[in-house]
Amino acid sequence: MIQNPKRYTITAALPYTNGPIHIGHLAGVYVPSDIYSRYLRLQGRDVLFVCGSDEHGVAISMKAKKEGITPQEVIDKYDGIIRKSFSDFGISFDNYSRTSAKIHHDTASEFFRKLYDKGDFIEEVTEQLYDAKADQFLADRFVVGTCPKCGNEEAYGDQCEKCGSTLNATDLINPKSTITGETPIMKATKHWFLPLDRYEDFLKEWILVGHKNDWKPNVYGQVKSWIDGGLEPRAVTRDLDWGIDVPVEGAEGKKLYVWFDAPIGYISSTKEWALREGKDWEPYWKDQDTKLVHFIGKDNIVFHCIIFPAMLKAEGSYILPDNVPANEFLNLEGNKLSTSKNWAVWLHEYLEEFPNQQDVLRYALTSNAPETKDNDFTWKDFQARNNNELVAIYGNFINRVVVLTNKYYNGIVPTPNKLSEVDEATLTELKAYPAVISSSLERYRFREALSELMNVARLGNKYLADEEPWKVIKDNPERVQTQMYVALQIAAALSSLCEPFLPFTATKLSRILKIKSPLNWNTVAQNSDLIPAGHQIGEAELLFAKIEDEEIQKQIDKLEATKTANKAENKVAEPQKETIQFEDFTKMDIRTGTILEAEKMPKANKLLILKIDTGIDVRTIVSGIAESFKPEDIIGKKVTVLVNLAPRNLRGVESQGMILMTTNAEGKLVFVNPDTDGIANGETIN
Repeated sequence: MIQNPKRYTITAALPYTNGPIHIGHLAGVYVPSDIYSRYLRLQGRDVLFVCGSDEHGVAISMKAKKEGITPQEVIDKYDGIIRKSFSDFGISFDNYSRTSAKIHHDTASEFFRKLYDKGDFIEEVTEQLYDAKADQFLADRFVVGTCPKCGNEEAYGDQCEKCGSTLNATDLINPKSTITGETPIMKATKHWFLPLDRYEDFLKEWILVGHKNDWKPNVYGQVKSWIDGGLEPRAVTRDLDWGIDVPVEGAEGKKLYVWFDAPIGYISSTKEWALREGKDWEPYWKDQDTKLVHFIGKDNIVFHCIIFPAMLKAEGSYILPDNVPANEFLNLEGNKLSTSKNWAVWLHEYLEEFPNQQDVLRYALTSNAPETKDNDFTWKDFQARNNNELVAIYGNFINRVVVLTNKYYNGIVPTPNKLSEVDEATLTELKAYPAVISSSLERYRFREALSELMNVARLGNKYLADEEPWKVIKDNPERVQTQMYVALQIAAALSSLCEPFLPFTATKLSRILKIKSPLNWNTVAQNSDLIPAGHQIGEAELLFAKIEDEEIQKQIDKLEATKTANKAENKVAEPQKETIQFEDFTKMDIRTGTILEAEKMPKANKLLILKIDTGIDVRTIVSGIAESFKPEDIIGKKVTVLVNLAPRNLRGVESQGMILMTTNAEGKLVFVNPDTDGIANGETIN
């Protein structure tokens, strides 16, 4: 670990521009990286926080094919959505770039060329998967098959999303082309490989020895497993029509592998920032006094802890990451988040449906962050955290302080009198919180840090509840001056300490308290006079609003509709039954009819007794549809009836036929009816 670095370079995983940002991305990467960056800035540190859109690779090509547009149109569309979402949500990047930018193409090409000229690559002709029908080699994401490690039958050619294993397309069992559905063949092609096996000793020393005690167990464990299994050369080029051209002779039609090009995007984003700000980019990547931290999800651990460091080591002039605090996955209402299945809470939609409530989502995601294991986001938990914590604890404290200050002193901070032991102890405890929260943040324990922040609000609530200034004011107004002064110091401290976690709340609270510039983190730790006597504060405003059941139900219904749509899309028809002859079909007498009467069969949950006008007679039919329909709702309903079915006795009632039913996407029974009005009862279906 680097002690007291001169500067920090913080990177957040580049999001693919094949879809918008969802809560899984936020919880895993962007909220924790933003908290960390904001915290360091409040300490007066030199911080560079970079990210950018990842716009190359197969994911973009696949999206373009699916939407019937060009890859350029795909990346322009989603880059716009992602940028606005991040900005509106308050993610405080110093620079957000694009890997389609010229500065990135140039940087990635130069990086590849330097390693190529040094002889760091292996050039090999290998057998790769090829779709003969589509007449193209299949890059990783154009292949699906069975994962050789966990048996998941929907693993991609580069990764199994079920077990998290990183794969090569040729590792898959029973591979299929996602373009045509055909089984690919093997065909020879030339590529360049980074010989990761050459870096095994370096990686063992750097990570397994050097970072054994400070990297998260989930990161360290995954890296150790890879290294212990033996590293092999990894291809850094692909046969693709979208991406950065391989900048050497004999590489026509080849592109840089997206996992070679994408992490270099951190460097090119830094260069872009430096050009705009008139700064030197190199110290942020090449000075040993710089602390480099990568924020990623667990599916990117191998690339950021083995492949990218090997690339940096091969290049020779770059620093290595001090830490890679990867998070696990966030699930949604008990199911895995899925972009393709629309099983997600999309950030841009949340911002529209919950206006001015960015911090509520930040709070809920941080409170439930998947730091050590996969966690589950539910709308009910989101509501409870807002109503029971933000509103009832934090908001309640601030509201009481501001209301009482305006009521007793016209909004002017009172001059304190002699501090009691309780006052002294409360202010001493308050001063300790910056160090306590810092300790958690420095160890990337964001849930723990947020919990300590809320303890500051709890400290304030307890102080007011114990001191009861609203009672004391009658007999000892001088004492209340001191009580309100102490409570206002806690409120002022919260305006600073909450900024990394709840930046919009910090701004609003500072406005209410009329604190013009944010309090420095260290000022809160050292100074008891954060908001001086005589200072004029503003009127009370609610920091947080209660979220009603109706708002939450709307979101739950939205997800249920998605689930229903997915079932309909993925429903597989029953296989065809045994072939029959035309004469077999003509034996069935199927007619249109109308339900005249309907009643429940006594002591039977599933059966209804129906009287049906078949056009040839009125007959009784017993049908097992009672769990799906109320008798009164189906009287007058048009139905299709098999009238020449042999009668059958059901619980003492003779059933003389059968009505035809099917099920919809939700598995509910639906009548099979003629869809044209004016069809008389008794008409035959043939």
